[in-house]
Amino acid sequence: MGRSRFPSASTATGRRPPRRDGPRARSLLSARSIAGQIFLLQLLIVLLIVAAGMAALVLQARRDDEGEARHRALAVAEAFAEAPGVAEALGASDPTAVLQPRAEAARAGADVDFVVVMRTDGTRYTHPEPDRIGRKFVGDIGPARGGESSTETVDGTIGEVVQAVVPVTDREGEVVGLVSAGLRTSRVSESLYAELPILLGGGAAGLALALGGSALAGRRLRRQTRGLDPAKLARMYEHHDAVLHAVREGVLIVSGEGRLLLANDEARRLLALPADAEGRPVTELGLDAPLADVLATGRATTDEVIRAGDRLLAVNNRPTDRHGGPPGTVATLRDATELHTLTGRAETARTRLRLLYDAGVEVGTTLDVRRTAEELAEVTAGRLADFTTVDVVDAVVLGEEPPTAGASQMRRVAVAGVRDDHPLYPVEEIIDFVPSTPQARCIEDRCALLVPRLSDAPGWRAQDPRRAADIIDYGVHSLITVPLRARGGVLGVANFWRATGAPPFEEDDLALAEELVAHAAVCLDNARRYTREHAMAVTLQQSLLPRGLPDQRALDVAYRYLLARSGVGGDWFDVIPLPGARVALVVGDVVGHGLHAAATMGRLRTAVHNFSSLDLPPDELLSHLDELVSSIDQDETTVTGAATVTGATCLYAIYDPVECRCVLARAGHPPPVVVRPDGAVHVPDVPAGLPLGVTGLPFETAEFEVPEGSRVVLYTNGLIDHGGRDLDAGLDQLTDVLRGPDRTPEETCQRVLDALLGDHPDDDVALIVARTRSVPRERIATWEVPSDPAAVADVRAKVSRQLAAWDVGEEAFTTELILSELITNAIRYTAGPIRVRLIRDAGLICEVADSSSTAPHLRYAATTDEGGRGLFLVAQFAERWGTRYSPTGKVIWTEQALPQPPDHARD
Repeated sequence: MGRSRFPSASTATGRRPPRRDGPRARSLLSARSIAGQIFLLQLLIVLLIVAAGMAALVLQARRDDEGEARHRALAVAEAFAEAPGVAEALGASDPTAVLQPRAEAARAGADVDFVVVMRTDGTRYTHPEPDRIGRKFVGDIGPARGGESSTETVDGTIGEVVQAVVPVTDREGEVVGLVSAGLRTSRVSESLYAELPILLGGGAAGLALALGGSALAGRRLRRQTRGLDPAKLARMYEHHDAVLHAVREGVLIVSGEGRLLLANDEARRLLALPADAEGRPVTELGLDAPLADVLATGRATTDEVIRAGDRLLAVNNRPTDRHGGPPGTVATLRDATELHTLTGRAETARTRLRLLYDAGVEVGTTLDVRRTAEELAEVTAGRLADFTTVDVVDAVVLGEEPPTAGASQMRRVAVAGVRDDHPLYPVEEIIDFVPSTPQARCIEDRCALLVPRLSDAPGWRAQDPRRAADIIDYGVHSLITVPLRARGGVLGVANFWRATGAPPFEEDDLALAEELVAHAAVCLDNARRYTREHAMAVTLQQSLLPRGLPDQRALDVAYRYLLARSGVGGDWFDVIPLPGARVALVVGDVVGHGLHAAATMGRLRTAVHNFSSLDLPPDELLSHLDELVSSIDQDETTVTGAATVTGATCLYAIYDPVECRCVLARAGHPPPVVVRPDGAVHVPDVPAGLPLGVTGLPFETAEFEVPEGSRVVLYTNGLIDHGGRDLDAGLDQLTDVLRGPDRTPEETCQRVLDALLGDHPDDDVALIVARTRSVPRERIATWEVPSDPAAVADVRAKVSRQLAAWDVGEEAFTTELILSELITNAIRYTAGPIRVRLIRDAGLICEVADSSSTAPHLRYAATTDEGGRGLFLVAQFAERWGTRYSPTGKVIWTEQALPQPPDHARD
């Protein structure tokens, strides 16, 4: 079925049909057949290749001969110029007579066409043709006059020549003459003509071999085309060419046995395949192991990046037998090297942007000049450079303005690197840069400087030759130095060093370093300005704070004042002696930091002193302070045009050693802590009140008994909210620290600070520890006086006896006079009870209390006035006097200095 029912004659007889080689041979050479066309095309290509090859050989031979001629001319000229006696002959009276024979002998011996000796202006001393002697040399003698040899091809006196011109120098190296030697180009061509027969014979042999090969290839092609007409073959070829050659991807076809069946040009280029690659196993083509494994195993891949030599290829591999095709795989290769290069550049740019970002975040985190310099060194060391050093003008470290003209002497404030055993100057070293160093030049020019090779830059060695040699020996080879410029001044220089293992710095690195240093310079200048303002604020604050404790006997006081690491705050404290042996304790805190806070603190402290001189109760004093802060706020709002809340907290406490009681009020301030003599800790319930300047509401007072020997602890909030602690938690921790056996105020202060604070508190801290004392009962005398003038004499007598008992009888007359006047005024102007109290403390205190709230006023009495002189006498005899108000009336008090201290001083 499907076959002929009758066999042909050829099969019946068992013989094959006769071969007709003649017609097939003729058809092979026919231009109408594909084989014939390809044969003619190959023939034409072979002819062109042979012709091009011969032309290239001729050109190459001519070029080689001409190069040989140049080398020979240059060698002859240099040998003659350096020959003994040539330089001396040029200085003789007749150089031609000496040099002409020698030049001709050298020309004949070296087989050149001429050897010419001339003056430096080109006038010939020698020439193969004597009539040319004395004339100008034809050619370029400029390089030789400058001390350099040169070769050229010129049209000279003997035709077109290849010549060399070299200088003749004397012992001092000065050019005293010139020597030229050369050959005619016609001699160069003669050697080429001798080689032409060989070249032509080789070309003919190649042509014959190519013709034979083309004929064999044509016959094989005809058998393989299987009789297809040219149009179909053309279409198949076009499709094949479009797929394999027009695309920019390499194509490989691999058989099921792992042999390479086809590779297009792009694949050959990408993989550098040998010419006989097709048909060989892919494992024997010298491919890298990953790529050879993919091709040999037929593993399917999609855009898998595989290294092949120095290229990165994106490989796609697919089997060919999915739809009934032959077993094997087809692989496409795409060169991803450029993409990788671009990716690498993008990665470099990303790395640099990351460095700039990190520097923006990490440099300038503090307002400390040294720390800012250290941050710049730390963020760049190991990334931009192997080592980074920062040198700053000493004035900048102190917060002062940098010199306008720049300074060469600087202090090294920061060093960072990948190793610690470097030979660079250490931190705190004072460096005076000499003018030849890159640092001095960049300071003077105010621009960055790149030194790619330190070993080739001798100027920087003058700074310290021995250290410079150690740096080079250590492996440091490249430097970038950038001035730290800010607001028109040069603060210092930043130096970036690279050592062995890192490439030299380039212009891109210089630009990056400039950007980094520009940011760091602004941060440094901000730190410098802050340092200056901080120093001014500290000076102002210290001048406004108490410089010592006043003399008083009611309290044994110790205090501590710690500055915040972030700036000067507005915390303050005071110990103010009051009449009647009482003492006022004050702590306060102004919102904010800086000069404004310190100045406001000074104003409030002065106001507290003034108000306390009026002997106001704590709540009234705080009300006056509240009004003052509101007034300050209004004044600043008027000046600046913006709403500004100054705000402050304050605690004002008055301790009375006579009654051992404490009355206090607070405006938004943390409460006091009282440590009783037995070690028990008590936090009095004192109404908090609002901060000063926030509202005009009244403040409340609290009064409680404080046994003698108790410790009253007052503080600002910086003590208990350090480190982000909650205020309640901080207060609990403070009470825990205070609880326990009795300690001196000094010991208590130190223990509290050690337990609650670190080396650098976040906020200013004011701490007062006051241990209470009391006035002994025997040093206090009190009398109730009836509202009767006759009772004054009785009081005077009692006072005189009491003073005698206290051994201060010499003060009796003055005291009786003062009390008589005060008691008489009380009897005259009040109707209620009168009480007289004497207190012997550091001085003698007299108090007269009545139920009236009207205070007497001191005035000068006229000559005709009957009264008005009593208070004048009191003021003259008493050291101080005044009036304070109480809930039941007023108290007029006086103080008298005693001639000697009491016999029994209290602890």
